[in-house]
Amino acid sequence: MKLAVFTNRFPGRISTFFSRDLRALIEAGAEPEIFPIYPGDERLWRYVPSILADVLPRDRVHHLASFGGLRASTALPAPAARLLAREAPRFAAAAARYGAAPLAKTLFVLPIAAAWAAKHADRFDHVLAYWGNYAGTCAYLAHRLAGRDIPFSIYLHAGTDLYRTQVLLDEKLSYADRIVTECEFNRRFIADLYPDLFPNIAPRIQVNLMGLDLAEFPYRPEGRPPHRVLGVGALAEAKGYHVLLRALGRLAGEGVPFELELVGDGEEADRLRALARSLGIADRVRFRGWLHFDDVRRTMLEATLFVHPSTRLGDAKPNVIQEAMALGTPVVASAVAGIPELLDEGRCGLLVPPRDDAALAAAIRDLLQDPVRRLELAAAGRRHVEERLDLWRNGRRLMEHLASARRGACS
Repeated sequence: MKLAVFTNRFPGRISTFFSRDLRALIEAGAEPEIFPIYPGDERLWRYVPSILADVLPRDRVHHLASFGGLRASTALPAPAARLLAREAPRFAAAAARYGAAPLAKTLFVLPIAAAWAAKHADRFDHVLAYWGNYAGTCAYLAHRLAGRDIPFSIYLHAGTDLYRTQVLLDEKLSYADRIVTECEFNRRFIADLYPDLFPNIAPRIQVNLMGLDLAEFPYRPEGRPPHRVLGVGALAEAKGYHVLLRALGRLAGEGVPFELELVGDGEEADRLRALARSLGIADRVRFRGWLHFDDVRRTMLEATLFVHPSTRLGDAKPNVIQEAMALGTPVVASAVAGIPELLDEGRCGLLVPPRDDAALAAAIRDLLQDPVRRLELAAAGRRHVEERLDLWRNGRRLMEHLASARRGACS
């Protein structure tokens, strides 16, 4: 299957699960080429995991948002040009309802879609929008402009493309021959978001769990330091690290020993540092900044436990949680979105209510003080990953979902 994959940005600082999915599809027989909607930056290739970088020739990545690429948009045949002229104002009006930024991003992808249709449409058997947001809009329009009888699929993930700013998402779902998403929570979310549409699209929705190459994740639950708490992710409000700091402030007041490492960076970094100082725990908190994937894995292997304190819908099933589980690092996380599914409803990790620093403090205290429980959760987490989150098995299933799609099967 020659697969055209539309994504937002590639290479990028965060491309781990995208890279895994693409490698699994290659292993299952797909021949993907990648069409990022934003211009490329060669310096970011160092962040692409070797699992993909070692097998994907760079000439299979096409940045259409360049002068040369966009120039191809003028070569559309007349019927496609008329379609673009008719649809562009409608796309713009739909995006404008969400504000200036969604409007600007939607207008940005229109010529990119046209460039793809003019230059690449006859080279592929299937179009996959890896995201439902602007990459999905671009892929949706590009597929229509191409006018070819090949399947169109869309992959929905989380906050960036499903939970908010759903520009034309109902149209994209109606048009898609296969809809893939990463957890049952997302299927329910789609049903609640579009109750009238859902009965028609439900047969085309497939839940496909993103996975890990377990050879990259050695299970080492023992030999850990006794008091090291770890958080990994963008330092953004939705990640809830302010809740984690307040929880640890409570533990400091109780005399519970701990140290915290935060891996990542973002808009909340300065506020989080100030909060740590105000709580009197700054000397126990280490801000590591962005780290390469190998270094993140090392920090997980050196942590006593891993905490993901999400405050609201953001990530559906955070990859860092399943990575920690695979390595044997016990997990404490908020019961938000697909996280309860990932932790098997609390059987292989502790779940706490979001934004509840008292409950989070109690869960962290309990695990820090109970090494036997930590080993039990580590073993349960690894079993769950092996049984449900194997990259190669799940990649074959994803390939089967895509290969079974037929154009025109949609209602």
